[in-house]
Amino acid sequence: MTAQHSRIDAPLLSSDALSEAVRAQMRPQWGNIARTAVILGVIMLLLALSYYPTEMNNWVRLFQGNDFLDSMIAQFLSPDFSDLDLYLRKMLETVQIALWGTVLSIIFGAPMALLASNNIAPAWIVFPMRRLMDASRAINDLVFAVLFVAVVGLGPLPGVLAIFVHNLGIISKLFSEAVEAIDERPVEGIRTTGASRLQEIIYGVIPQVIPLWSSFSLYRFETNVRSATVLGIVGAGGIGFTFNEAFKGFRFEEASAIIIVMVVTVSVIDMISSRLRKMLI
Repeated sequence: MTAQHSRIDAPLLSSDALSEAVRAQMRPQWGNIARTAVILGVIMLLLALSYYPTEMNNWVRLFQGNDFLDSMIAQFLSPDFSDLDLYLRKMLETVQIALWGTVLSIIFGAPMALLASNNIAPAWIVFPMRRLMDASRAINDLVFAVLFVAVVGLGPLPGVLAIFVHNLGIISKLFSEAVEAIDERPVEGIRTTGASRLQEIIYGVIPQVIPLWSSFSLYRFETNVRSATVLGIVGAGGIGFTFNEAFKGFRFEEASAIIIVMVVTVSVIDMISSRLRKMLI
């Protein structure tokens, strides 16, 4: 029995056991190494060229003595929650802004996604829809907030509109990619029954993408809550406006309390959203 095992194990332990393909994989891939080195070299060159334009040489100022900075840090470490009710109301308003903006972007983004999918719509429709989505994503929601504040005035509505328009492009892009990745066999099966194009989409496409669409929507909502906290700085409602007023008034204890409320709220939403996404996918 021992001799038999020795005869069986011997080929596995010999140097001839390694195939030529395995040996080739173990050899240094100089071509890949050279390409990686070139890419890293280009990145390092770009960083070097942008070192002084971005004033990275002034990083030492972070560690130099600064009485104002020391005072601000001391006040931030002593948060003032005396107006906690106001902060909670404003934080709720921020969440509501994000909710409305997200829902509107989903309602209008879903049909846009179908029109921007190569396997659903013809090329002469897909191309302009894709460019419209690109334009919506390219402009930051803060810029949209400034524009809408000028149009409709201060308040939550500009924040809702800014999140809606900016996320319209993002939602449409994510949704269209999910549509293009579907299994075509159920659609073909529905087509063989003589169903219309609309029925193919309703019964063959939508059921396949609903889980991914739901997951993307939850992710965008939690992202929009964070974005909505910033939009208030330009007067688009929510807790951002309250934070901006406290910070500009050098009331850093209040600003610290507002930041804590924001962090706790966003963290709770993130945890709930993560659990829901895991259930959907």
